[in-house]
Amino acid sequence: MKREKFGSRLGFILVSAGCAIGIGNVWKFPYLCGSMGGAAFILIYLIFLLIMGIPVLVCEFAMGRASHYSIAEAFEALEPEGTRWHWTKWIGILGSYLLMMFYTTVAGWMLYYCFRNIRGDFAGAKTAEVEAKFAEMMGNVPVMLFWTILLIVVGFGVCWFGIQNGIEKVSKVVMSVLLLIMVILAVRSVFLEGAGEGVRFYLIPDFQKMAEIGIGNVIFGAMSQAFFTLSIGIGAMLIFGSYLGRERSLIGEAINITALDTFVAIMAGFIIIPTCFAYGIEPGAGPSLIFLTIPNIFAQMPGGRLWGALFFLFLTFAAFTTLVAVFENIISFDIDMLKWSRKKSVIVSMILIIILSIPCVLGFNVLAGFQPVGAGSSIMDLEDFIVSNNLLPLGSLGYLLFCTRKNGWGWENFLKEANAGEGLRFPAWLKQYMAYGIPLIIIIIYLKGYYDKFAAMGTTMLAVWMTFAVLLLGFVLYCAVAKKK
Repeated sequence: MKREKFGSRLGFILVSAGCAIGIGNVWKFPYLCGSMGGAAFILIYLIFLLIMGIPVLVCEFAMGRASHYSIAEAFEALEPEGTRWHWTKWIGILGSYLLMMFYTTVAGWMLYYCFRNIRGDFAGAKTAEVEAKFAEMMGNVPVMLFWTILLIVVGFGVCWFGIQNGIEKVSKVVMSVLLLIMVILAVRSVFLEGAGEGVRFYLIPDFQKMAEIGIGNVIFGAMSQAFFTLSIGIGAMLIFGSYLGRERSLIGEAINITALDTFVAIMAGFIIIPTCFAYGIEPGAGPSLIFLTIPNIFAQMPGGRLWGALFFLFLTFAAFTTLVAVFENIISFDIDMLKWSRKKSVIVSMILIIILSIPCVLGFNVLAGFQPVGAGSSIMDLEDFIVSNNLLPLGSLGYLLFCTRKNGWGWENFLKEANAGEGLRFPAWLKQYMAYGIPLIIIIIYLKGYYDKFAAMGTTMLAVWMTFAVLLLGFVLYCAVAKKK
């Protein structure tokens, strides 16, 4: 079966950037910035994005373009005979499904809140009313299922038409509208009365505030956000490399996508942080910032019904581009491994994702008593922890080792593919840093994530979970050192 191709370079950049641009950019980044010292956090975040995110992104693109497959078959196409690198493909396959098991629910919340703002549900509402409306949504299973399933059906509907006629066309429109709405909201935010203090907080580094929070905490927070924002580790970027021609070198494309992703994250901060300062709201309010704090602000703001609808439409579009990208990754598993047609894979995958999304929805109501990763946690927290703290870093570690080790694809093959075409050259002198430096950083992030998550549960539980973490890490490292038969 002939591999599909992007119709244009712009299409590839917008689709790949759309995959990277998601809830983490427009929700997690602003509140992390707000709670970790503003511009000081941004500065460290940008450094880690440059030294860690871009090299891993190039690895994914190179593997996809060289193999012409998704993660489901890329290792088999590139690995030396008799090695066990292909075992790590299950990290990407499992990660893509698990991510969509909870991401679809959150995206459904975004779309529902856009609808509620258009309907005027929050017009003139008091703080207690806004909180009650959120609790009402969480307890209403039919409502949450409806909006979740709606987004799933629309997302797979886009994928039905393929790369050029479906994903590329829709992404160009959605990303263009997203960027336009974002600029309008940012301009509106910075010109609010009292927003100047928020702009200063956002743009002027406060290293004293960073020291109060803990320099180590801020560094690890920035490092983790830089790593996760690009959606690297589960093959969601690798699949678009497989649809890419060899006209352009890969590092230039990776830089363009990273720059666009970063622009959206920073602009999201310009929308949220000055607005919070203008209305006396704590910008580091955490996950509740979007669904509790922001609706309260729009309820007080003149024309808040319109601005609230635009804000949640912006969030919905950001989430939707990621959904479509990962759906395409899931569809490609069936096409590559099972040799199914695109239409058959779309139908089966859509039904499967709908079924798999139900536990997350029920975790906030019917199954609220199930708290798998500590008091107050939900099924979504478990799914997010498995993906964010395990599969993304471990998958990225596998790509790096595969592209640099002699018993893997190897540095020379990687470099040849990365530098094929016109544009910037990937530096050959980065080999040792790629082979040892970034893997060490990833391992530190991975193990510290487990420690932070379970340290409060006591020594015994921490020891159990850390043992589990080391076993998972050992699996990837074993695949990396396994010799030919």
